Amino acid sequence: MFYFSIKRTIDILASLTLIILFLPVWIIVPILIMIDSRGSFLYRQERIGKGGKIFKILKFRTMKDRFELNGKQVPAAEYWKHNQALFEKYKKAGWKLTLEEDPRVTRLGKILRQTSVDEFPQVFNILKGDMSLVGPRPIRQIEVADALERYGHKIKNVIDESLTVKPGLTGAWQVSGRNAIPWDKRLEMDVHYARRHSILYDFYIIIRTPLAMISKW
Repeated sequence: MFYFSIKRTIDILASLTLIILFLPVWIIVPILIMIDSRGSFLYRQERIGKGGKIFKILKFRTMKDRFELNGKQVPAAEYWKHNQALFEKYKKAGWKLTLEEDPRVTRLGKILRQTSVDEFPQVFNILKGDMSLVGPRPIRQIEVADALERYGHKIKNVIDESLTVKPGLTGAWQVSGRNAIPWDKRLEMDVHYARRHSILYDFYIIIRTPLAMISKW
Protein backbone atom coordinates (compact mmCIF):
# COMPACT_ATOMS: atom_id res chain seq x y z
CA MET A 1 0.00 0.00 0.00
CA PHE A 2 1.16 3.52 -0.82
CA TYR A 3 0.77 4.65 2.81
CA PHE A 4 3.12 1.98 4.14
CA SER A 5 5.73 2.64 1.44
CA ILE A 6 5.80 6.36 2.25
CA LYS A 7 5.83 5.63 5.97
CA ARG A 8 8.82 3.27 5.63
CA THR A 9 10.74 5.82 3.58
CA ILE A 10 10.12 8.46 6.24
CA ASP A 11 11.20 5.99 8.95
CA ILE A 12 14.53 5.25 7.26
CA LEU A 13 15.34 8.89 6.56
CA ALA A 14 14.24 10.04 10.03
CA SER A 15 16.13 7.31 11.92
CA LEU A 16 19.36 8.01 10.00
CA THR A 17 18.95 11.73 10.63
CA LEU A 18 18.34 11.20 14.36
CA ILE A 19 21.32 8.87 14.69
CA ILE A 20 23.58 11.55 13.22
CA LEU A 21 21.88 14.50 14.94
CA PHE A 22 22.11 12.95 18.40
CA LEU A 23 25.67 11.65 18.05
CA PRO A 24 26.70 13.34 21.35
CA VAL A 25 23.88 11.45 23.11
CA TRP A 26 25.26 8.07 21.96
CA ILE A 27 28.57 8.97 23.59
CA ILE A 28 27.65 10.95 26.72
CA VAL A 29 24.58 9.07 28.02
CA PRO A 30 26.19 5.58 28.07
CA ILE A 31 29.14 7.00 30.02
CA LEU A 32 26.82 8.67 32.56
CA ILE A 33 24.78 5.47 32.97
CA MET A 34 27.84 3.36 33.72
CA ILE A 35 29.12 5.97 36.18
CA ASP A 36 25.75 6.19 37.93
CA SER A 37 25.20 2.44 38.41
CA ARG A 38 26.69 -0.94 37.59
CA GLY A 39 25.64 -2.74 34.42
CA SER A 40 25.25 -2.33 30.67
CA PHE A 41 24.10 1.03 29.32
CA LEU A 42 21.59 -0.69 27.04
CA TYR A 43 18.46 -2.56 28.04
CA ARG A 44 16.71 -5.08 25.78
CA GLN A 45 13.17 -6.30 26.35
CA GLU A 46 10.83 -8.44 24.28
CA ARG A 47 7.85 -6.60 22.83
CA ILE A 48 5.09 -7.52 20.38
CA GLY A 49 5.39 -6.01 16.94
CA LYS A 50 3.26 -5.89 13.81
CA GLY A 51 1.32 -9.08 13.24
CA GLY A 52 2.33 -10.44 16.64
CA LYS A 53 6.03 -10.72 15.76
CA ILE A 54 8.27 -10.66 18.83
CA PHE A 55 11.26 -8.33 18.75
CA LYS A 56 13.70 -6.89 21.28
CA ILE A 57 13.21 -3.21 21.94
CA LEU A 58 16.29 -1.13 22.79
CA LYS A 59 16.43 1.45 25.56
CA PHE A 60 19.04 3.18 27.64
CA ARG A 61 19.07 1.36 30.97
CA THR A 62 17.21 3.32 33.65
CA MET A 63 16.97 0.62 36.32
CA LYS A 64 19.48 -0.88 38.68
CA ASP A 65 21.12 -3.98 37.25
CA ARG A 66 20.79 -6.02 40.45
CA PHE A 67 19.29 -5.80 43.94
CA GLU A 68 20.61 -7.15 47.21
CA LEU A 69 17.79 -8.98 48.97
CA ASN A 70 18.29 -11.20 52.00
CA GLY A 71 22.01 -11.18 51.40
CA LYS A 72 21.68 -12.31 47.78
CA GLN A 73 22.14 -10.43 44.51
CA VAL A 74 19.05 -10.77 42.32
CA PRO A 75 18.38 -9.30 38.85
CA ALA A 76 16.14 -6.24 38.80
CA ALA A 77 13.75 -8.12 36.52
CA GLU A 78 13.13 -10.59 39.36
CA TYR A 79 12.53 -7.90 41.98
CA TRP A 80 8.77 -8.33 41.71
CA LYS A 81 9.07 -11.93 42.96
CA HIS A 82 10.26 -10.48 46.24
CA ASN A 83 7.75 -7.61 46.41
CA GLN A 84 4.41 -9.01 45.28
CA ALA A 85 2.38 -6.15 46.81
CA LEU A 86 4.20 -3.56 44.70
CA PHE A 87 3.85 -5.75 41.62
CA GLU A 88 0.08 -5.95 42.09
CA LYS A 89 -0.07 -2.17 42.45
CA TYR A 90 2.02 -1.83 39.27
CA LYS A 91 -0.28 -4.16 37.35
CA LYS A 92 -3.55 -2.65 38.57
CA ALA A 93 -2.32 0.85 37.70
CA GLY A 94 -2.06 -0.18 34.04
CA TRP A 95 1.55 -1.40 34.17
CA LYS A 96 2.99 1.82 35.50
CA LEU A 97 4.31 3.33 38.70
CA THR A 98 5.43 6.85 39.44
CA LEU A 99 9.18 7.30 39.39
CA GLU A 100 9.10 7.89 43.15
CA GLU A 101 7.25 4.58 43.72
CA ASP A 102 9.55 2.39 41.63
CA PRO A 103 12.65 1.41 43.64
CA ARG A 104 14.31 -0.12 40.58
CA VAL A 105 14.85 3.23 38.82
CA THR A 106 18.26 4.87 39.26
CA ARG A 107 18.84 8.58 39.96
CA LEU A 108 19.92 9.17 36.37
CA GLY A 109 17.16 6.86 35.16
CA LYS A 110 14.51 9.22 36.53
CA ILE A 111 15.87 12.05 34.40
CA LEU A 112 16.17 9.85 31.31
CA ARG A 113 12.57 8.69 31.69
CA GLN A 114 11.14 12.13 32.39
CA THR A 115 12.73 13.46 29.21
CA SER A 116 12.16 10.22 27.21
CA VAL A 117 15.89 10.13 26.41
CA ASP A 118 15.86 6.47 27.53
CA GLU A 119 13.87 5.68 24.38
CA PHE A 120 16.37 7.18 21.93
CA PRO A 121 18.01 3.81 21.05
CA GLN A 122 14.71 2.75 19.48
CA VAL A 123 15.81 4.65 16.37
CA PHE A 124 17.85 1.53 15.64
CA ASN A 125 14.69 -0.59 15.96
CA ILE A 126 13.11 1.78 13.43
CA LEU A 127 16.03 1.49 11.04
CA LYS A 128 15.89 -2.30 11.29
CA GLY A 129 12.16 -2.26 10.52
CA ASP A 130 10.72 -3.62 13.76
CA MET A 131 9.28 -0.24 14.70
CA SER A 132 8.09 2.98 13.08
CA LEU A 133 8.67 6.58 14.06
CA VAL A 134 4.95 6.88 14.85
CA GLY A 135 2.70 4.04 15.91
CA PRO A 136 0.97 2.23 18.77
CA ARG A 137 2.77 1.71 22.06
CA PRO A 138 4.92 -1.47 21.89
CA ILE A 139 3.27 -3.81 24.38
CA ARG A 140 4.60 -6.83 26.26
CA GLN A 141 3.22 -10.37 26.32
CA ILE A 142 2.56 -10.12 30.06
CA GLU A 143 0.29 -7.11 29.39
CA VAL A 144 -1.73 -9.08 26.84
CA ALA A 145 -2.13 -12.01 29.25
CA ASP A 146 -3.31 -9.65 32.00
CA ALA A 147 -5.69 -7.85 29.62
CA LEU A 148 -7.32 -11.13 28.60
CA GLU A 149 -7.80 -11.99 32.27
CA ARG A 150 -9.08 -8.53 33.20
CA TYR A 151 -11.29 -7.65 30.22
CA GLY A 152 -12.08 -11.09 28.79
CA HIS A 153 -11.26 -12.57 25.39
CA LYS A 154 -13.28 -9.88 23.63
CA ILE A 155 -10.24 -7.64 24.08
CA LYS A 156 -8.10 -9.94 21.90
CA ASN A 157 -9.62 -8.68 18.65
CA VAL A 158 -8.94 -5.11 19.75
CA ILE A 159 -5.32 -5.94 20.57
CA ASP A 160 -4.91 -7.75 17.24
CA GLU A 161 -6.22 -4.71 15.37
CA SER A 162 -3.69 -2.47 17.13
CA LEU A 163 -0.98 -4.86 15.87
CA THR A 164 -1.87 -4.37 12.21
CA VAL A 165 0.75 -1.58 12.12
CA LYS A 166 4.26 -1.33 13.56
CA PRO A 167 4.65 0.01 17.09
CA GLY A 168 6.09 3.50 17.29
CA LEU A 169 8.78 5.49 19.06
CA THR A 170 6.04 8.06 19.60
CA GLY A 171 2.30 7.89 19.17
CA ALA A 172 -1.11 9.24 20.02
CA TRP A 173 -1.01 8.25 23.69
CA GLN A 174 2.47 9.71 24.23
CA VAL A 175 1.31 13.18 23.18
CA SER A 176 -2.04 12.99 24.96
CA GLY A 177 -1.20 12.36 28.59
CA ARG A 178 1.22 9.42 28.55
CA ASN A 179 1.09 7.44 31.81
CA ALA A 180 -1.96 9.34 33.03
CA ILE A 181 -4.03 7.38 30.48
CA PRO A 182 -5.38 3.96 31.63
CA TRP A 183 -4.18 0.87 29.75
CA ASP A 184 -7.49 0.13 28.02
CA LYS A 185 -7.81 3.76 26.88
CA ARG A 186 -4.27 3.65 25.47
CA LEU A 187 -5.31 0.58 23.50
CA GLU A 188 -8.36 2.40 22.13
CA MET A 189 -6.11 5.24 20.96
CA ASP A 190 -3.75 2.77 19.31
CA VAL A 191 -6.61 1.09 17.43
CA HIS A 192 -7.88 4.49 16.30
CA TYR A 193 -4.39 5.26 15.00
CA ALA A 194 -4.09 1.88 13.22
CA ARG A 195 -7.33 2.54 11.35
CA ARG A 196 -6.43 6.03 10.10
CA HIS A 197 -3.49 5.33 7.76
CA SER A 198 -2.71 9.04 7.62
CA ILE A 199 0.74 10.51 6.99
CA LEU A 200 -0.63 13.93 7.97
CA TYR A 201 -1.68 12.54 11.35
CA ASP A 202 1.83 11.09 11.75
CA PHE A 203 3.32 14.55 11.20
CA TYR A 204 0.84 16.03 13.70
CA ILE A 205 2.05 13.56 16.35
CA ILE A 206 5.72 14.19 15.49
CA ILE A 207 5.25 17.95 15.87
CA ARG A 208 3.64 17.49 19.30
CA THR A 209 6.22 14.99 20.58
CA PRO A 210 8.97 17.44 21.69
CA LEU A 211 6.49 19.35 23.86
CA ALA A 212 5.29 16.10 25.43
CA MET A 213 8.90 15.17 26.20
CA ILE A 214 9.54 18.33 28.20
CA SER A 215 6.07 18.70 29.69
CA LYS A 216 7.22 17.47 33.12
CA TRP A 217 10.00 20.03 33.32
